[in-house]
Amino acid sequence: MTATAAEQNHLSPSSHPQRWLILGVICLAQLTVLLDNTVLNVAIPSLTRELDASTADVQWMINAYSLVQSGLLLTAGSSADRYGRKKMLIAGLALFGIGSLVAGLAQSSAQLIAARAGMGIGGALLMTTTLAVVVQIFDETERVKAIGIWSTVSSLGFAVGPLIGGVMLDHFWWGAIFLINIPVAVIGLVAVARLVPESKNPSGERPDLLGALLSTIGMAAVVYAIISGPGHGWTSGQVLLTAFVGVAVLTGFVLWELHIPYPMLDMHFFRNQKFIGAVAGAILVAFGMGGSLFLLTQQLQFVLGYGPLEAGLRTAPLALSVVALNLTGLGARLVPKLGTPVTIATGMGLLAAGLAAIALLGGDGYGGTLFGLLVMGAGIALAMPAMANAIMSAIPPEKAGVGAGVNGTLAEFGNGLGVAVLGAVLNSRFAALVPSAVGAASLPAALAAASGDGERQRITDAFSSGLETSMLVGAVAVLAGGLLAAVLLRRAERGESARADSAAAAA
Repeated sequence: MTATAAEQNHLSPSSHPQRWLILGVICLAQLTVLLDNTVLNVAIPSLTRELDASTADVQWMINAYSLVQSGLLLTAGSSADRYGRKKMLIAGLALFGIGSLVAGLAQSSAQLIAARAGMGIGGALLMTTTLAVVVQIFDETERVKAIGIWSTVSSLGFAVGPLIGGVMLDHFWWGAIFLINIPVAVIGLVAVARLVPESKNPSGERPDLLGALLSTIGMAAVVYAIISGPGHGWTSGQVLLTAFVGVAVLTGFVLWELHIPYPMLDMHFFRNQKFIGAVAGAILVAFGMGGSLFLLTQQLQFVLGYGPLEAGLRTAPLALSVVALNLTGLGARLVPKLGTPVTIATGMGLLAAGLAAIALLGGDGYGGTLFGLLVMGAGIALAMPAMANAIMSAIPPEKAGVGAGVNGTLAEFGNGLGVAVLGAVLNSRFAALVPSAVGAASLPAALAAASGDGERQRITDAFSSGLETSMLVGAVAVLAGGLLAAVLLRRAERGESARADSAAAAA
């Protein structure tokens, strides 16, 4: 007999006999959304040829999805808390499937960018509800392990995207990488409808539509300024004006959130050092991973000469190392022993070391890249579950959807920012080394316009040098973020311990 919604809201997490099967269902939905963050990376040469896409076009194809999604995640999480997480899962799967169909049939760069933005709406609904459901159906004794599995799927989605994209492009045209989402969305719809219990907080806060609009516009403007900076000049009027608009709108977003009674993001969370530490770490892990994969797939194809499938296979060790370590429960076992701060610092230190290894050792062949990917995977497996658990534990349980929205926003914004910033560093370095190629819309265009073998080699070497610089910038940012996160989390733990001791003494 099926429980009513009211009864399901009061089920204790451990009382649900199908919680692990439900976890599998929502992880399938999560995987589909996250695959689309990276599956497009391996199709960059195909899109450049068949849609006549420039480098800026390709960056917007990637960022349109992540920016729309990140701007709507907080509102989607709040809506899930208020109206029902199961309803939002079903709506998200339906919208994501429709958006995938439109993207797969797109005939121009503009159409594909618009379709990707539409897919971001469905992705926002899915990402917030998956983690919120995990928090609702698992008790504290099993939650860290469940979040570890959820994080494994998240990492798998980022890393396996190029592999799946490579397989599809080896046999079909580029649109197939989107059409394959449709059967997965249909399977997810059936499974969610049959298995996932409804849960909601009837007294939840109202959706903050203006806040969602402000955050989306603000982030899009800032990232646009970063993308267009190398081409137009960092001091050009267009770049400065766009950056100013982005910062101004984001400032307005913060002021609006402080003013209204039902904010999309409660700014008082930022008084919690545990929350701030986990936030800093989450953004920079996504920054390093998203940006590095965007650059690495181009390096493997444009410079080392691998085809789409070969390039995808050569990024797979990152995913395999994450899956292997997380499925053994290594991260879940280390958090109680080492503590959250040390676990996160160690993980992000390994991620930074992997990025540096790819930068310094990966230019002459695949061996150095393989070593760097394995080290990156070990770092991600340690850091991501610990950070997700820290964020969710810093937010009240009745706001699980909002908490999931915060976590997802950070990952999506970090990923989009990583693509934009590291791509901008690469373009700036490339332009400085080969001024004659600055007018070219992409690396293949620059190579095609080269006057001879010597010029082509110089262009390829300049691209490799730019990639090395970008990877090192990413490594420094990730390492700094890991140290900052560890310090803030340690201070928060000491503060909680001191308050607990004072309460015990007073009693």
